[in-house]
Amino acid sequence: MQLQKNQRISLQITGMTAEGSGVGWVPSDGVESQGLAVFVPYTAVGDEIECRIVKVMSNRAYGITETLLSASPDRLTDMEQEASSCPVFGKCGGCVYRHIRYEAELRYKQQRVADALHRIGGLNPELCPIIPCDRSDHYRNKAQYPVAPGTYRPLIGFYAPRSHRVVEQHHCPLQPEIFGTAVDIVLQWVKGTGLPVYNEQTGEGILRHLYLRQGQTTGELMICLVCRSGKLPQAKELITRLREALPGLTSVIVNLNPRETNVVLGKESYVLWGRETITDELCGLRFHLSPRSFYQVNHEQAQRLYRLAASEAALTGTQTLLDLYCGTGTIGLTMAHRVKELIGAETVPEAIEDARKNALENGIQNARFLCADAAQAARQLEEQHIRPQVVILDPPRKGCDEELIGILSRMGPDRIVYVSCDPATLARDLARFQQKNYTVVRVTPVDMFPRTAHVECVSLLVKNKPIQ
Repeated sequence: MQLQKNQRISLQITGMTAEGSGVGWVPSDGVESQGLAVFVPYTAVGDEIECRIVKVMSNRAYGITETLLSASPDRLTDMEQEASSCPVFGKCGGCVYRHIRYEAELRYKQQRVADALHRIGGLNPELCPIIPCDRSDHYRNKAQYPVAPGTYRPLIGFYAPRSHRVVEQHHCPLQPEIFGTAVDIVLQWVKGTGLPVYNEQTGEGILRHLYLRQGQTTGELMICLVCRSGKLPQAKELITRLREALPGLTSVIVNLNPRETNVVLGKESYVLWGRETITDELCGLRFHLSPRSFYQVNHEQAQRLYRLAASEAALTGTQTLLDLYCGTGTIGLTMAHRVKELIGAETVPEAIEDARKNALENGIQNARFLCADAAQAARQLEEQHIRPQVVILDPPRKGCDEELIGILSRMGPDRIVYVSCDPATLARDLARFQQKNYTVVRVTPVDMFPRTAHVECVSLLVKNKPIQ
């Protein structure tokens, strides 16, 4: 069948993409394997739908649901979906799974990891069951809200999928309720003062983003106003309103970002009121968090993930532990009491400063931190003939550089624990390590971000013993 834009077809959803869209096949000459894949968002495996084609490419097509002909067992009932609903679900670029049961979401994510390992990496390690999250809403401790000019008033919310169009949403179900209160107050202040908000098309305006962060265990709240310049009208009035309405408010910061860029935070900040950091406790340690600090957004799951990583590291108290992409040092510092020496490396100077402060705050004296990218730090340690017995990798979504994998294989740690936020780049990197004399023992998915398409993994690699 040759598909055309705006054509309506019946379609059965038989799979899911990594981004959380359903997949159905339009057969060619009656043979499904020779057909065309059609991707339809907000569907579920087992759905039968009437689909309208919105885009046709040589090897795939995209559609939207016109009519749900037969619902998948994975779908929530109307009553269940109403209880789980969000007014901008399907418009905002955050959640993709609010229409299905959480058990089905976990199954989809488990399959996504399995598919990546097999198809991309050609790997067949032990794949452990995904570790679920106790709650699928109100689990985030950080939010970044873009601000944009609207037709009649400024908008604060989240970007629509694959765009920079702001969908207004103050009370996101994934965030703490106090975040919505803070957004309401800031918007009222913006409207009352006439503060111009940033316009991406013209590069004019002042307020660009509202960045919120909360300590899960301490309740301390940080509000960061990301601005093109630092001139804020009636700032004292804003502080008064925030302090009256927000228990735990600890820090109000202005971050300056004058550049025309998609990067949210600029390099300079100043305290408008309160402290320059907030604190939180994780795995029994206390951490100071600045606006630029990396910190896992799901506190409960982060503790599970870190404990799993420590278990896979099999620390005995005698090893040197190398924590690459260490951020503010959280994952390595939670293991420092079980190693001889901890060495962390990170490219962001502010993060390294925070890591050193966090070590001092927790009385950890066997840790040191290098301000360098992962490959540069590993190369430096290799030149100094330092051989870590265990390495923790927690890279960004793009994964590890091939150069780093080569350096680490020469250093020859006994165990590598790879924490990944992207199954595709994880599978690629695990395959590269396997070519460098390492065995991928097992992979454990962890659901850090319920209702979104993201899935974290903890993988264990061990060095192959030489053949006698």
